[in-house]
Amino acid sequence: MEKVGFLGPKGSFTEAAAKALVPSNERVPFRSIPDTMDAVSEGKVDHAMVPMENAIEGSVNITLDYFIHHQRMNMAAEIVAPIEQHLLVSNQNLTSWDEVKKVYSHPQAIAQCHQFLRKYLPEAEISYVNSTAAAAKYIQENPDESAAAIANNIAADAYGLKIAQRKINDYENNRTRFLLLTKGDKPFSNKLISEETTYKTSMMISLPSDFSGALHQVLSAFSWRKMNLTKIESRPTKTGLGNYFFIIDVAMKRDNVLIPSVCEELEALGCGVQVLGSYPCFSWEELQNIGEKVVETKST
Repeated sequence: MEKVGFLGPKGSFTEAAAKALVPSNERVPFRSIPDTMDAVSEGKVDHAMVPMENAIEGSVNITLDYFIHHQRMNMAAEIVAPIEQHLLVSNQNLTSWDEVKKVYSHPQAIAQCHQFLRKYLPEAEISYVNSTAAAAKYIQENPDESAAAIANNIAADAYGLKIAQRKINDYENNRTRFLLLTKGDKPFSNKLISEETTYKTSMMISLPSDFSGALHQVLSAFSWRKMNLTKIESRPTKTGLGNYFFIIDVAMKRDNVLIPSVCEELEALGCGVQVLGSYPCFSWEELQNIGEKVVETKST
């Protein structure tokens, strides 16, 4: 059985994404996102499931930066999942949840619930931990502390906590992109893929520092080929102030014509070009529907 690493402990959104995308894989929790990615190169797991981007807070920079600068792997598949944050407490604090002195959670979750915290818990101290599940686990282990965790309902069940307030994230359309990373370039292939499955190709492009209008030229290379870009983001190269590279997602599968030709044009301009992965994209709802159909088929 193959193993997939995820940001733990159990009950995290990342574990839920891994379960939905590769349900037959053994799931192994790790303390941090870098640890999860390192585990693939160290042979502890076959894949790593990591959060890459949130609809409210943008890119998960620690994932992207560690991927680019330290642990380059293949982007094998994507799942976009809805994120609902809840305020979790021990039974002792259920009736006095609005008086807790401390709130534990991952920095992204805290940021997603900023308005709720300002309105209902303005005096509470914020304590950051490695994951929402880690926050829930801490509350379980310290039930007498006047504290709460921001996490999901899976974590509430896993650690025997009470949901004091539901859906406390500031925006309803809160979704996160998770990527399945693999060490080799073997494509993701299973029964989930159909003719309707959409694909993305992710590329990293560095610009020549002395080329005037280079970014415009880069975008033009995609534009005249009518290649749809779903994302373009700059990240520092960490080689000096003002030095950046660009991560570009193209809404298409890597082919033998358009992707190679755009790479050749960009390289002719003096740009550095790397294809990070070409992968199928799924939504949480799509995978749930597939799962339901499989169950129906087995029962008939």
